[in-house]
Amino acid sequence: MRKLVFLASFVLACASMVAAQSTDYHKVEVFGGYSHNRVDTGIDDSDPELSDIINEREGFNGFEAAVTGNVSRYFGLKFDVSGHFKKKTFPVGTTSLEIDSDLWQFMGGVQLKDNSTETRFKPFAHALFGVARASNDGRFGPGGCIAVLPSPCSDTFEENDTGWAAAFGGGLDIRAGKKIDIRVIQVDYNPTRVFDSTQHNFRIGAGIVIH
Repeated sequence: MRKLVFLASFVLACASMVAAQSTDYHKVEVFGGYSHNRVDTGIDDSDPELSDIINEREGFNGFEAAVTGNVSRYFGLKFDVSGHFKKKTFPVGTTSLEIDSDLWQFMGGVQLKDNSTETRFKPFAHALFGVARASNDGRFGPGGCIAVLPSPCSDTFEENDTGWAAAFGGGLDIRAGKKIDIRVIQVDYNPTRVFDSTQHNFRIGAGIVIH
């Protein structure tokens, strides 16, 4: 009887150790870093070429931040926010037009990654869905003017729109310490739908993950 009790205790102890090891993963991660978005400008022509994927896009610089709650070692629920910005000046007759463009995105979805505390190289993939907010603020230089009937002529204008957004992609994190990983790269296909058209954007970034 004493041997049976000892054997049962040993089995229970081993089971507890296995369970502890199987749940030894990061429960929460917070990411922040630099992000570059190749935003679809909407330029179109009658002779599309493969090079248009690059040529018909503008580079927006900005940031990305995300919080992920891991419900298991390999599966997490993710909330992501990003902001990308661009300033560009165009010649217009004898004056110029300066446009400040912003693209904000708020998305949520799922992430797949090995979140073990002992894993060093951590490739990941995610699928995110949410909303995009785009705005363009324009200002003419000296002598510039927009005819806005029936109002008097104005040298500034503003347009903005809200629509849907998504991001499909992934990247690689490398463990740099007990609480810190380095996100060496993240690449996403980042479609948005604003101003009555769909933009096929691509974003790339890097940063730090804190557990």
